[in-house]
Amino acid sequence: MALKKIKYYYNTHSLRYEKLETPLRVRILQFFGFIAASIVTGLLIVLIVFKYIDSPKEKLLRQENDAMKQDYSIFQERIKQLELQMSELENRDNTVYRSIFEAAPVPDSARVKDSEVKKEVKLVQSMSEDELVNSMGDQLNNLSLRLVYQSKSFDALDDMVKHKEKLLLSIPAIQPVSNKNLTRIASGFGNRIDPIYKVRRFHAGLDFTAPSGTPIYATADGTVKEAGYSSGGFGNDVVINHGYGYQTLYGHMYRVKARVGQNVKRGEVIGYVGNTGKSTGAHCHYEVHKNGTPVDPIYYFYNDLTPAQFDRVLKLASTANQSLD
Repeated sequence: MALKKIKYYYNTHSLRYEKLETPLRVRILQFFGFIAASIVTGLLIVLIVFKYIDSPKEKLLRQENDAMKQDYSIFQERIKQLELQMSELENRDNTVYRSIFEAAPVPDSARVKDSEVKKEVKLVQSMSEDELVNSMGDQLNNLSLRLVYQSKSFDALDDMVKHKEKLLLSIPAIQPVSNKNLTRIASGFGNRIDPIYKVRRFHAGLDFTAPSGTPIYATADGTVKEAGYSSGGFGNDVVINHGYGYQTLYGHMYRVKARVGQNVKRGEVIGYVGNTGKSTGAHCHYEVHKNGTPVDPIYYFYNDLTPAQFDRVLKLASTANQSLD
């Protein structure tokens, strides 16, 4: 059995070695000091372990978080592809499909109603779980809104397709008087010299010269809006509403055949060339209006002109000469 180690010290007063005895108070302090040092050391070890070494639960959560970030990256790439496809559909809808039917494009503000243009999403690694979910939810909601409005747009286009034949018949696509030799266009669309006042004024249509009594034809299907004498300078004239924003005017007639409210077909006689109203010679003044604005009728004669004939008519109509009204 090991003997208890006894410590001695040399007493300079008694000149002897005496037994070293530690007081009780000192021993108590030493005991509590040891306990305190042990506790502090233990806490430091625990902090270091938890800082650099994951618990099993933390390892599982970290693995799940990494898997979620990876899935998010895949979803994000898929969303980008869908957005590109959606943008292409919207672009084709506006620039191709709707232009065929001369329909107004759907504004972006309608397609992306109640949604704002968002900044680029933060890097996946720096986003929390809630941010990942919210970001993906916002993008999916945005795509859903765009799909809803695109679906409505395609429904409208489907309705236009069903009425395409009616639309084509409503576009003023022939000349109002017989013009086989292409010699009857006396004045074109644009600024021309007024035959009465001899100043340059805007001429909103085409003047077709022809002998008095020459038949005038409706250039598209429609309903007669005005028929009779007009105080606006066109004398006996006819105005036809074709629908789809189109309206045509035929002026200076010798005699009006059409009646207000009558439904007419393209090529049907509605009156006869004359010299009534503000006119300096027998002719038919012809105008095309689209959505209330006069447009050059020359670009609508595609039903009865070959490309070569159209080129010739275009040159004749562009001559800066004096109008007949």
